[in-house]
Amino acid sequence: MRTSGRTRTAAVIAVAGLATCATLITGCSDSKDKSDKGSNSSSGSSDQITLRIGDFGSFGYDDKTGAALFAEYHKLHPNITVKEDATSDGQRYWDTLKLHLSQNSGLDDIQAIEVGYIAEADQPNLAGKFEDLGKVANVDDWVSYKEKQATTPDGKVIGLGTDIAPTAICYRKDLFQQAGLPTDRDAVGRLWAGDWQKFVDAGKTFKKKAPSGVAFIDSGSGLFNAVLASQPSQYSDASGKLIYDTSPGVKTAWDLATEAVQEGLTAKLKQFNTDNSWNAAFKTSKFATIACPSWMIGQVRDNSGPALKGKWDIASPPQAGNWGGSFLAVPSSGKHIKEAEDLAKFLTSAASQVKVFQKFGNLPSTKAGLNDPAVQSATNPYFPGTPVGKIFAGTAAQIQPAPIGKYDGQVKTFITDNGILDMEQHGTSKEKAWGNVQALVKDKISE
Repeated sequence: MRTSGRTRTAAVIAVAGLATCATLITGCSDSKDKSDKGSNSSSGSSDQITLRIGDFGSFGYDDKTGAALFAEYHKLHPNITVKEDATSDGQRYWDTLKLHLSQNSGLDDIQAIEVGYIAEADQPNLAGKFEDLGKVANVDDWVSYKEKQATTPDGKVIGLGTDIAPTAICYRKDLFQQAGLPTDRDAVGRLWAGDWQKFVDAGKTFKKKAPSGVAFIDSGSGLFNAVLASQPSQYSDASGKLIYDTSPGVKTAWDLATEAVQEGLTAKLKQFNTDNSWNAAFKTSKFATIACPSWMIGQVRDNSGPALKGKWDIASPPQAGNWGGSFLAVPSSGKHIKEAEDLAKFLTSAASQVKVFQKFGNLPSTKAGLNDPAVQSATNPYFPGTPVGKIFAGTAAQIQPAPIGKYDGQVKTFITDNGILDMEQHGTSKEKAWGNVQALVKDKISE
């Protein structure tokens, strides 16, 4: 889960959807049906209860476009209804969640936490607000680095991993052909193999013969996130100290993203924006590539629509990296803690993660899920003939996780939304944009 936001139209699924109390305008504490606040009954009880899950973006659980896990869970537990109300802006979701945690009110039975914020959630002032899920799940079921990210120094596990997000490159074969570039995915991957600079250079080649109105990539921020995801040094060092301003990885990602902006290679879009212009740009063919963590292929499919089925393909990235992934946590203030823990275990189980990947693209973070033949050999009908499972599982095996710190998510937002986006949409110089980022960090973050 992604980046800090993975957009999906908010929905309420009557049988089993996810609902967030961390809505952008009001807390759910005012709108919840009082009947939802029953006693801690067991899942086998006949008492009718509603479980609410706060999330952001696309987790792939729903019955409309996801793996229909809500309906499956309802069949197993007819007395339980699950509701979803996903929001699109991950930073605002997290800020609202922290506010509700500080107030011990307005919280859902389960709250999703994106990897960019998990180190902050591990801090004592927040970790104490969540149940220890290490007592109800076997943390060894997940890839080693995943559950370590959600484990506090004293061994408390505050979240169960949903997905990991190895990154590839999604590209439009027809637009590449029109620009005189190869279309075969292996040949495309060779254009930039081993070096993100080669990717930017391929964009310059694309631009020379690009179809009218088509940019090489959707956004400079997306490129920044993908490049940084592949770097061993990111926002924080191994002790958790913020080092963004001296990090070689941040410098590499910043320089390449801003070069793409200055060369006119981006469509100047903000990913997951609330006015849906980014979503609409898929259908209107405003760009030919997008940095594509595994969860992004669901976005490509849903936003591009049936008319573009078969025109997108997926190539290996210049360098392996992990962009995104999330956790499900259970607030201790909930009225149905046992049921919430059981639901979190179900949704993050290997079997459920495989189903989500097959339907939506979010790659399993459990060892059994990642190694399942159904994942390793998976294809996706929207990308005919593309070995989706092989590409993403292969990239996942090469990932070398970087240290994460409690301020990573905030700094990422400052760099992408207040730095790179200002360059794209307002013509801000590279130097001034970086100065603005530094000023925001100094003003908003105190270590």
